[in-house]
Order: sequence, then structure tokens, then C-alpha cells
Amino acid sequence: MVPNFWDPKAVHDRPADIPGKIQFLATDGYPPFVYRDAEDRLTGFNVDLARAICQELDTSCSLRIKEFSGLLPALEEGEGDAIISGLARTDDLVERLSFSDDYLKLPARFIVRTGKEKAFGADAIAGARISVEAGSRHEAFAARFWPEAFLMPFDTVEAARTALVKGDVDAHFGDGLSLSFWLNSTDAADCCRFAGGPWLEPGYFDEGLSIAMRKDDASTREAINYALRRLQQTGVYRELYLRYFPVSFF
Repeated sequence: MVPNFWDPKAVHDRPADIPGKIQFLATDGYPPFVYRDAEDRLTGFNVDLARAICQELDTSCSLRIKEFSGLLPALEEGEGDAIISGLARTDDLVERLSFSDDYLKLPARFIVRTGKEKAFGADAIAGARISVEAGSRHEAFAARFWPEAFLMPFDTVEAARTALVKGDVDAHFGDGLSLSFWLNSTDAADCCRFAGGPWLEPGYFDEGLSIAMRKDDASTREAINYALRRLQQTGVYRELYLRYFPVSFF
């Protein structure tokens, strides 16, 4: 399943004021978003998304790599126009910056042993042994909304997943994105599958990835939001999603 974060029925006119160039800022070393391939070339979902945005807008595009701590100063000092590097929307940053629409949500998901995914649903949670990472938002959510389940917190997410591999629990509840890569890894050994749908409850899992810009740069924000919607409508976003997330976490 490829997610759609934009209203398919909405009609949006192309903004009249399109920037002639957008200088994106990012940090590398974070696959599958921004990293270097075997030939030391920059690649990743965010890299190709930035390129696709500029192609849709028919504007010049570039990407400058900075240390994560240097991204915000570089944006505020005019070294770039937009940060595409998973910058969280803290209260402080919302006051200082503007953000695009989310281009990727980060849902919570259940995984269960292979062959049991069809039988695991809302009715199966009661009485189920569910592993979670101790102190995580997944533990907090599960404790609040599924008091009838047997919640089993582990010190690390690795230990929580291993408990499912060993059959010590009936399901694991965790971050869908990281689980999608784990399920496809040698560590998982084809043990498990996603079960049920994605959880995107407000206050827990509703904050996604977006692009940050200077507060006064309304034209860049409007142009990027327009381009993101168009990439969804034209199928480009779908192609990028499937390229970098072969095991969908939605």
C-alpha cells in the first residue's frame, strides 16, 4: 500500500510566484533518506524527492550537505532555502520557521509471526502478549488504549523484537518505518509480518516528516506544497515510495 497524505479531490492552482532556485539543506548518513552509495554519490528518498519537487516546479535545484547541528544556522543565515532532513516541529521551531505539508507520516504498527497476520485484529489484542520498547511512546499508547492486553516492556527495541522471534510474545508494537526494514533483514529471517493497519493517533504518531523554511518565505512554502500535491497526483511520489520502501509500512 502506498500512502496518500493529500486530498485527491482538492484542486490547487499553480502558485504565481515560483522561486527561480531552491537550495535544499540536508545531512547525509541517514539511509534511506540521504546517504552516499558505493560510488560516493548522494542518493536517497529525500534527495530524489527534492529533485522531483524542482522538476515539477521547473526551477533550479541544489542540495547542500551540512552537519545536523549546522542546518538551522545555515537556513537562518541564507545559505539555503529549505531543510529536508527530518527536522522535528518543536514549539520553539514552529515559532521561528514555517513547515511544508507532511510528505511522510511515521505510523505505529503491529508485527506478528508469519502465518498469524490474518488472525490478528482488534479482537485479538485482549489477552495478547505484546512486546514494546520500555519508555517509548508505543508503550505509553498501548498502556492507555489496550489495558486488557499483557504488555511486556523490554529495555531495547531489539530485545522486544527478539521476544517475538522466539515466540515469547504474540505481537510486537513499534515504529512502522524501522520495522519495515527489519522485516526485510537477515535478523528477522522471514519470521514475521505486519498485522492490522497503521496507527496515526494524534498526540502519539501523527507528526510526520516535512520541509522547513524561513518564516518569511511564503513563496517557497506555497511552491513546495503545490509540488508535493502534484507529485502525488502524477504518480511520482508513488514511484519514489516504492523505490525506497519496498516493504510498505502502511
